[in-house]
Amino acid sequence: MTNVNPIASAADTEIRPFRIAIPQADLDDLQNRLSRTRWLNALPEAGWKYGVPLDYVKDLAAYWQNGYDWREQEARLNGYPQFTTTIDGANIHFMHVRSPEPNAVPLILTHGWPSSIVEFLELIGPLTDPRAHGGDPADAFHLVIPSVPGFGFAGPDLAAGWDIARIARAWDVLMKRLGYAQYGSHGSDLGALVSRELGIQQPEGLLGIHVLQLFSFPSGDPAEMADLSEDDQQRLAFLANFHERAGFNAIQSTRPQTLSYGLADSPVGQMAWIAELFNGFGDHVDFIGRDAFLTNVMLYWLTNTVESSTRIYYENAHNQNPAAQGPNAAPTGVAVMGHDFKSMKRFAYRDNTNVVHWSEFERGTHFAALDAPDVLAPDIQAFFRRFR
Repeated sequence: MTNVNPIASAADTEIRPFRIAIPQADLDDLQNRLSRTRWLNALPEAGWKYGVPLDYVKDLAAYWQNGYDWREQEARLNGYPQFTTTIDGANIHFMHVRSPEPNAVPLILTHGWPSSIVEFLELIGPLTDPRAHGGDPADAFHLVIPSVPGFGFAGPDLAAGWDIARIARAWDVLMKRLGYAQYGSHGSDLGALVSRELGIQQPEGLLGIHVLQLFSFPSGDPAEMADLSEDDQQRLAFLANFHERAGFNAIQSTRPQTLSYGLADSPVGQMAWIAELFNGFGDHVDFIGRDAFLTNVMLYWLTNTVESSTRIYYENAHNQNPAAQGPNAAPTGVAVMGHDFKSMKRFAYRDNTNVVHWSEFERGTHFAALDAPDVLAPDIQAFFRRFR
């Protein structure tokens, strides 16, 4: 079992200190399972055509078993203040790293699937203490970095119905509970959807949102497709290619529990399922360091949260209120990364009426905080400078 604080009653507003302490028996069990992996037979020289290549997974698994050091990563995570609290009946786990700068802006960072709080570790220093990282101290943030409900150290005990709208409401409660009357939001993937949902809900005190993706797509109206530039056509082709390969989306939005039996029982299965998206279906292999990648996998494996985390796709597909889908009128900033599918202005501006910042970069993946923090941190700072 992992050190996940028990969920208190829905009325409980206490903020409880939290520290990661994985029992050695859990690590020994992982080693045993890795040593007994039953490997599949794969077509030779198939590359990434059918999914993650066998040789690649074997190499990763060997490093996981013989080279990776969880205790080192556990100590690093425990170097940041962590807490749990109860909101709307759910256990909420979060890091809360305050800046030494007194006028820092509160900022909540939200990860997606198959990511975790590990995604943001490289941003903590530059954003909370820019003075120590060669930046302007006036650009500092107080950071709140929660585990999405049902992910990682939030634990697997999550009721049905936790879609992005409910998460956004919980984030506003969390920020107010921490004493922040005003705050900003940043996210990627699911975190971008939660941030945009905050913009739709417009809670009092929300300054603005900064995201890596605005998931705004053609509506089917032929007029929207008229006069597309060559660049827009390339972006649509990239998006179509992504959706063609995104089998995880179809499965997790319809039958997440069936999938989860295999991933909860096999660490290699869990690792391979996550590796596919982290490597862009083979388009950018190993852009993210192996220790960071495996630490992210460990937060799913050690907490047994595969079912509760993949279920978010089902909840979003089945629990949405059509009346609450837009538009987003909050001040919005977008950072378009070079190795991610690229938001298109004509559709983004249709669904988000107050886009005031738009940057495009040659580097960075869907998880840019992990592989391009030196690009992302300054862009977050530039966007929120207007609110200081």
